Amino acid sequence: MYQYTDFDRQFVRLRAAQFRDQLERWQAGKLPEDEFRPLRLQNGWYVQRYAPMLRVAVPYGELGSRQLRVLAKIAREYDEPEAEVYKTAIETQGKLGSHKLPTHYAHFTTRQNVQYNWIPLARSADVMDLLASVDMHGIQTSGNCIRNITSDERAGVAVDEVVDPRPYAEIMRQWSTLHPEFAFLPRKFKIAITGAAEDRAATGWHDVGLKLLKNEAGEIGFRVQVGGGMGRTPIVGTVLREFLPWQQIMNYLEAVIRVYNRYGRRDNIYKARIKILVKAEGQRYIDDVEAEYKQILEHDGAPHTITQAEFDRVAASFVPPALSQRVYQSAEATDAALREQAADDVQFARWLQRNVAPHKNPALRAVTLSFKRLGQAPGDANADQLDTVAALADRFSAGEVRVTHDQNVLLPWVHAEDLHALWLAARAAGFASANVHLLTDMIACPGGDFCALANARSIPVAEAITERYQDLDELDDLGEIDLHISGCINSCGHHHSGHIGILGVDKDGKEWYQVTLAGSDGSDLSGPAQAGKVVGPSFSAAEVPDVIEAVLNTYRDTRNAGETFIDTLRRVGHDPFKAAANGARFKAEEVSA
Repeated sequence: MYQYTDFDRQFVRLRAAQFRDQLERWQAGKLPEDEFRPLRLQNGWYVQRYAPMLRVAVPYGELGSRQLRVLAKIAREYDEPEAEVYKTAIETQGKLGSHKLPTHYAHFTTRQNVQYNWIPLARSADVMDLLASVDMHGIQTSGNCIRNITSDERAGVAVDEVVDPRPYAEIMRQWSTLHPEFAFLPRKFKIAITGAAEDRAATGWHDVGLKLLKNEAGEIGFRVQVGGGMGRTPIVGTVLREFLPWQQIMNYLEAVIRVYNRYGRRDNIYKARIKILVKAEGQRYIDDVEAEYKQILEHDGAPHTITQAEFDRVAASFVPPALSQRVYQSAEATDAALREQAADDVQFARWLQRNVAPHKNPALRAVTLSFKRLGQAPGDANADQLDTVAALADRFSAGEVRVTHDQNVLLPWVHAEDLHALWLAARAAGFASANVHLLTDMIACPGGDFCALANARSIPVAEAITERYQDLDELDDLGEIDLHISGCINSCGHHHSGHIGILGVDKDGKEWYQVTLAGSDGSDLSGPAQAGKVVGPSFSAAEVPDVIEAVLNTYRDTRNAGETFIDTLRRVGHDPFKAAANGARFKAEEVSA
């Protein structure tokens, strides 16, 4: 895990002090609202439907147990709305048939951030000081700047990893933080990086997606994709370079973003993302980037070239964990012991299959704790649960966890011989659902329950589907399915990339939902990242579970032996699934009539 330097700590704490001064001047009427707004946004403070929302950065997904405990403290002591605000929220939600507005929670997002929904702005400076005390902050988690850089949750431990992306991600974090030229871009800008064969970082869906690889000579470089994104216009990024030497990645990014900053739309917020520029200009954009890159190299002196010494300096800050000293069994003996334990307990066997991944160190495993359960929104964790995860991390994972793209938490340093004990402890805490990558391991944004931009609520739909599919035998039979839910077209729930996507829409002031099929975030090794296609007209919230069931029944009827849902969709095509979805609606209408 990255160890902050004295400079890092001083920087974060000075930023917290600066924010406190800004807040106090705003409270005293000395700083106008229109001047304070961009300042709070630059530190992760939004104002949502009912109350402020704080977004905390988790660079490349790494968290320590001491940080988790501070996140728990913030949830317990600060994530509490003012009484009148909460009363209004409950009354509004009651009219929609929902009273589930939890407080004292944190929420893990798809971009390796942590969010809170109820912290009053009057207490925001105290929260920033708390975060800074454990090397955390909300810097550039909002605003038209380079946002939190995300990565593969198994970075540094994955068996399919070619190059560890974390040192490169940290170099980019240091370069992009408060970058004066890129502080006011046409729109927000998101970078994701992976070094593994499986794309667990969904790089194709980012403004810049970077994949580390090695050429035939064994040299390290980057495959560079630019112009990916979801929202109103879902686009998978265009490959600008198949292989860029790693030393030049900062100079090349400078060119990519500089051209965007120069030509990106500022007159229309819906056309301001870099994906629109890349799509509209095509080869002209690529040529301009290459010309700018040449200028940077030949005339500007390539100022951001990464030297080996600089790389080594940053890489040295990723200190391997102090694992407990043990006399290890052979890999064969360890596997045999696990098979014996699994043979005696079907639930443990399922958990091993679904939640446990191999590790570069054959004596260790990477274990996913599932944050998907009935009665709790995907990615939510209350204060006690955060403290419990911190305790599990200390006991089983050298005090470290990772936030995943799928809104779960991963323990990256678990001894194989401790798996059964971890499973028992995780089960007691409610984190041992053996559903990773199955239907109920869904992604969902907070939706209309909290977000002012949402057209519809996501959480009740996620709850209804989860309630219907509680049988693990049925889930195992259905196999791996990515279900993603967004409350609006901004696609914070990444519905475009779901094998099944659900999008909340507004029709005549009422909540409706579109269903898309055959999307992919790129983590599916059998196919590239792609946007799903709408299967029919929008459905009411009550109809959505029936539509999903009809789609899954069609999969059961048409699949070949051993074939996954997404593979069946690609082979059969949309028509049978579209007919089933629409048929479910007509059936529901007949029943109600």
